[in-house]
Amino acid sequence: MLDTDTSYDSFLAGAFGPTLLIDLGQDLILATTAEAQSLLADDLTGANFAPFIADGLDMFVVFLTEVEHRGVARTRRVTLQSANQKSLNSEITGRAVRHEGRPLLLLHMLDFETLERRAADTAAGNLYNGGLLEWQRAQSFFSDLERENQLILNAAGEGIYGVNADGKTTFVNRAAQEMLGWTNEDLLGHDIHSKIHHHHLNGEHYPSHKCPIYQSFRFEQVKRIEDEVFWRKDGKPIRVEYVSTPIYDGTQLVGAVVIFRDITERWESERKLREAMDQVAALHDQLEEENAYLQEAINIERAHHDIIGRSEAIQGIIKQIELVGPTDANVLIRGESGVGKSLVASAVHDESNRKRRPMIHLKAGAVNPENIESELFGQVRGAFAGALKDRPGKLELAHGGTLFIDEVADIPLEVQGHLLDALQKREVVRLGDDRARSLDLRIIASTTRDIDREVQAGRLRQDLMLHLGVFPIFCPPLRVRPEDIPILTAHLLRIACKRLGRKVPIVTEGAMRRLQDYHWPGNVRELANVIERGAIVSQSNKLQVEIQSHVVPGAMPTSALLTEADVEQFRRANIVACMKEANGRVAGKDGAAALLGIKPTTLYSRLKKLGLSESDW
Repeated sequence: MLDTDTSYDSFLAGAFGPTLLIDLGQDLILATTAEAQSLLADDLTGANFAPFIADGLDMFVVFLTEVEHRGVARTRRVTLQSANQKSLNSEITGRAVRHEGRPLLLLHMLDFETLERRAADTAAGNLYNGGLLEWQRAQSFFSDLERENQLILNAAGEGIYGVNADGKTTFVNRAAQEMLGWTNEDLLGHDIHSKIHHHHLNGEHYPSHKCPIYQSFRFEQVKRIEDEVFWRKDGKPIRVEYVSTPIYDGTQLVGAVVIFRDITERWESERKLREAMDQVAALHDQLEEENAYLQEAINIERAHHDIIGRSEAIQGIIKQIELVGPTDANVLIRGESGVGKSLVASAVHDESNRKRRPMIHLKAGAVNPENIESELFGQVRGAFAGALKDRPGKLELAHGGTLFIDEVADIPLEVQGHLLDALQKREVVRLGDDRARSLDLRIIASTTRDIDREVQAGRLRQDLMLHLGVFPIFCPPLRVRPEDIPILTAHLLRIACKRLGRKVPIVTEGAMRRLQDYHWPGNVRELANVIERGAIVSQSNKLQVEIQSHVVPGAMPTSALLTEADVEQFRRANIVACMKEANGRVAGKDGAAALLGIKPTTLYSRLKKLGLSESDW
């Protein structure tokens, strides 16, 4: 029922031109001025206002929202029409008022066609309500008001734009245009989703029906999104957070208004902070592992710390180290056990630009084959049974430095492929993880095996050896360079006596002759053991040399006490002798396994471990 309260007329007292008082909740016109009835219809009071909006219903909703928040607003983007559906070229000004607690809208309409006609009449002498001067004053007032509203909207730091129910852009403020690089002409009346919101950052298509902005006015939901991307006109993405709010015409949903801000700089700062925190955590783990590694390295007794020798072979090795050391080329060191391959590796590392970082040492032969992959690549907690914590592998520990793989031929074949892939891609993935970590390291590898024979036997990947063997260095055995024995003896004796707290004894010519006549199957390592033993047992000022074994290939030892090198050499020689005796047969009644009293499978395993093949017998 129409409210006929005449007190509504008081809101129109002093109103200038066509003015309406509207109850928006009921869409009812409560009071009008005569000019409003002349402009729209004779009988306006009690009528609905919505039918008088010809176009721009969504902008009218935006206009009402501004009135609600600011108390007053003005727009020219809403087209009105009279009762006979004649479009009016007008601007409207709204002011929020209240009556007995109810919110009402006082709406003033400025019809430019009527004003122009009346201005002409004024020029002819017919004054309208004070004449042309009053009309000009009113026009100036409303122009200033529109300019003020536009300044406020464009002064906002956030980007603001509106879309109608068809997804067409209805307005875009200056901040939005500057952030996106699009102009009003580019966007107004166009589908803005296809302009700025068409793809995800990973390149995946972003259909409009899945867009939260469209969902906000299709399902009447306010959507707050903290991390998406809008696309600039130049094709570059910007990270944004935005709020999409539905707008209504009475009870009818007509569109949405979006307020967004560019968070690219903030997101990048947060990303860098996250990466820094990850790096701190990784460095913490790495430093713990490096500390444990270095403590272990300190506790390992080393025979000597420099490459000692005057032979041409040693001088050649030193020149090779000087050549390859300053480069990042991978180095493959070959030679028998005990010749000093690890010493050469340390010298190469110390000549490089990576010497400020530790050289990480992996003794492949000392690691259980089942665990060597974890040793190389690291692990995350729960990657396998027994993986109780995250742990970097040797590759990761060597990042920025050098990784020395001692006896590379002991790495299982399947792990060799994984290692080659990591080195070629220059990144490592811990077991149980899916995140790749970059690698910057140099590889120095060593082996006592015959590489060609191991490759032919299928125990070494040729492509891995080609990758590692960019610069090969061969360390000759001690028996082929007896001229190095005197200087090595003096050096090793000085170290041993310092460690034992004893005076350095004299090395007689006879002792030196015995040292140079021996073939040294254990090479420098065996020499160091003999020298230290001599320093212990020498009771006078002369070095007492006790070489406990004279093992040669095919010969039986003459002493009951054998060094590890003696035992290894004897086992090798004994197996070779048995294979010769059996004419190369392993199994069977007269096979080498029967002669040794072991199973054929055991003998096959030992042959593989010792790197023996048919050419040895």
